[in-house]
Amino acid sequence: MSSSDPSAAASASTGTSPRRATTVPGVRGHKVRDAKAPLVMVTAYDAPGARMADAGGVDLILVGDSVANNVLGFDDTLRVTIEDMAYHTAAVARSRPLALVVGDMPWMSYHVEAADTVRNGAALIRAGAGAVKLEGGAVRAPMVEALVAAEIPVMGHLGLTPQSVNAMGGYKVQARDDAGAERLLADAKRLVDAGCFSIVLEGVPEAVGAMVTDEIDVPTIGIGAGARCDGQVLVLHDLLGMNPRTPKFVRRYAELGDAAVSAIAAYAADVRSGAFPAAGETYH
Repeated sequence: MSSSDPSAAASASTGTSPRRATTVPGVRGHKVRDAKAPLVMVTAYDAPGARMADAGGVDLILVGDSVANNVLGFDDTLRVTIEDMAYHTAAVARSRPLALVVGDMPWMSYHVEAADTVRNGAALIRAGAGAVKLEGGAVRAPMVEALVAAEIPVMGHLGLTPQSVNAMGGYKVQARDDAGAERLLADAKRLVDAGCFSIVLEGVPEAVGAMVTDEIDVPTIGIGAGARCDGQVLVLHDLLGMNPRTPKFVRRYAELGDAAVSAIAAYAADVRSGAFPAAGETYH
């Protein structure tokens, strides 16, 4: 057992069996109604973030196109390209996590011909992802089928789909009436038929999240979709308190943004006062 293996160290201290790598088949059959614990997914965009997430014991790491908002300074997710996503997916994969790495397919990487969609999905798999994720309902089913036929596992994403922010008129809760809920359920069933091994539900009422979860045989992973999904996902920067504002559905488990500002301010003060570097921090 290496001292750099946190999961092995934790297993040794608790007497539990070592944590195993998460696989697509393992996720596909993971339903809470079958007495399984809810799945845990967080985003990560680089090796340090992936190492922290994996050491924290998450099941899946999403290399989200939300890298646009959380790392690159954009206002939406529409600016990133497949090359950007492959770059960040490779950085996450190099940390060799036990969590399943899912690479987001960005806007206009799967709204094209099937051959181009498969080529773009393959770029993320070659970068180190174990699966890809794409947004949209029944209209995306042919692309899901093409990816699955090329042995590329696909996670779906329904409800509030950030790549559709302009068409939706903003980041708004979806499926708030019976007709919307029925459309979303029909989309979920079509994606499952097309081969999706799990589906993210974002920004929908809890009752809708529960309905879809009950009606399909692959796990749902909620983000602002209530507690009755088969798992939950949050943006790493949100749950660690590194973003100044977070959505209603986020619980902030730390305030690392404030802690980092305080640490940098203390460093700056020590440099300006001559307190840093001290003799013990200097080569002689």
